[in-house]
Amino acid sequence: MIRALGNHNYRLWATADFVSVTGTWMQVLGLNWVVMARTGSATSVGLSVLLSTLPALLIGPWAGAIADRFPPRRIILAGQTTHLVIALLLAFMVWQDMPLATIYGLTALAGMVGAFESPALGRFAGQVVPRHDLGNALALGSIINSAGRVLGMSLAGVLAAAVGDALLFVLNAASFVAVIVTVLVIRTAELHPLAVAKAERAGVRAGVAYVRRSHVLIVLFTLGFVLSGLGRNYQVTMAAMAQGPLNSGAAGYGLLSSVFAVGTVIGGIIAARVRELTVPLLLGAAAVTSFLQTVSGFLPGMLGFGAVILPIAAGAVLIDTAKSTRLQLDSAEDMRGRVLSIDGAIAAAAGATGAPLLGWMCERLGASEALLVAGVVTLAATGVATLALQRARRRVVEPVLAASAA
Repeated sequence: MIRALGNHNYRLWATADFVSVTGTWMQVLGLNWVVMARTGSATSVGLSVLLSTLPALLIGPWAGAIADRFPPRRIILAGQTTHLVIALLLAFMVWQDMPLATIYGLTALAGMVGAFESPALGRFAGQVVPRHDLGNALALGSIINSAGRVLGMSLAGVLAAAVGDALLFVLNAASFVAVIVTVLVIRTAELHPLAVAKAERAGVRAGVAYVRRSHVLIVLFTLGFVLSGLGRNYQVTMAAMAQGPLNSGAAGYGLLSSVFAVGTVIGGIIAARVRELTVPLLLGAAAVTSFLQTVSGFLPGMLGFGAVILPIAAGAVLIDTAKSTRLQLDSAEDMRGRVLSIDGAIAAAAGATGAPLLGWMCERLGASEALLVAGVVTLAATGVATLALQRARRRVVEPVLAASAA
């Protein structure tokens, strides 16, 4: 289950990732709390989140083209250094109670830096382990992200109350130092280099043309959009269920969020134990979680809903890990950065459209009915994707068999 940890470079990278994720979630909570405390508006918090995620949607493909063209270590070092400076500036602005517009501006800048850095991080993660350990490394990464999120938000809540919000941004700045040091001391001789895009295959246009020619990538991207938009935004539907049918209030919402977090850890463990994360496994997990979503809103009480939330969260992590693994292993190495950046842009678009849509459905139809409709849509999308992938496979296999027979 932990075979990726047998690689020295991955052990360093996983440790730095845990520190970085913990710091990031401390800053996320701190930033959301500062905005809410100053404005009293959930819409303002939503604007802050939008500013941090919008750059991935707008400039993702260009970031991927850069990651495919230049060594990822340089991009990561530049990005982490910039993040460090931004975190320190945010700490100063919060401490000095500066206008919210300046904080929004830095939030957007951090989102832009993250958009450029993300595909380089994806390529570098594929270099610290051999190809056959990549799926296991991604699964362990999901566990690390879940643990870091829980720890970061827990520490942030305690520290913000004890010493103030500004310290959260300072601690996040320190977490970037851990990543910078790791990148500098990692054993370059033990890295597994990936092909770099040559001039004729460089650029956004070449990346889009490559994706358009791959029916499998198009199907995975489309299915990922539907699943992320209508099957992943449980923060919205859990809140609606807690306020509506379950009538459990904030305490119930917090309990459901904790159950969901436990489910993500379980999902990461399952993904880490699987020898090979395949497309059929992805489709099977998508079908099961979609079915569970259709019935989740109609089960009795908090216990019934929570019992279904747990496997849904585990399935979501299994789906995301399998999809990320297939996108990286089944695409050309010199296109990997652009493939990952397109996937990130699609995920950002799904989150931006899916959450408001689910919220509207919960208000118009009711939370239980919204879960039913969304589950039926994701289940249907999974079925269509299965048929499309089978057809794409036949297009590849049949000419090969015909050539062999000739």
